[in-house]
Amino acid sequence: MMRNLIIALLLFPTLALAQGPRMDEKMEAYKVTWLTTKLDLSADEAKIFWPIYNDYTREQSTLRKERMQQMISFRKIKEIDDLSDTEIQSLILNDFDFRQRDLNIERKYYNKFKSNLPIKLVGKFYRAQEAFKKELLNNYRGQPKQ
Repeated sequence: MMRNLIIALLLFPTLALAQGPRMDEKMEAYKVTWLTTKLDLSADEAKIFWPIYNDYTREQSTLRKERMQQMISFRKIKEIDDLSDTEIQSLILNDFDFRQRDLNIERKYYNKFKSNLPIKLVGKFYRAQEAFKKELLNNYRGQPKQ
């Protein structure tokens, strides 16, 4: 069950919200521990990094909550054939909009990180995020760490 939840959280971030705040908080705590270990921040870097990171995750969470609400509405539709062409197009364009807004958040916080921290540390952060996802996938699949 936990493995299925982890993979769901990894592949479908909006599902974290559906699991309730407790699971979302556990996953975020695990990620913070992971990042702390991988980034090995100095005290000064930590004072800069964590407030930016917290704002970043808060903005992403807000966007994902909004997207989740739209997904709930979409799931109530039984068949695409029951929709008009305009409604289908609207659903697709809304998804594009959410993905663009997510990318805009990514770019915004990339710029904040690189303006306030050494670029090598920023690179380590993005690599650590990818390694975290890979770790979750490997745990789900029952594969050993690489």
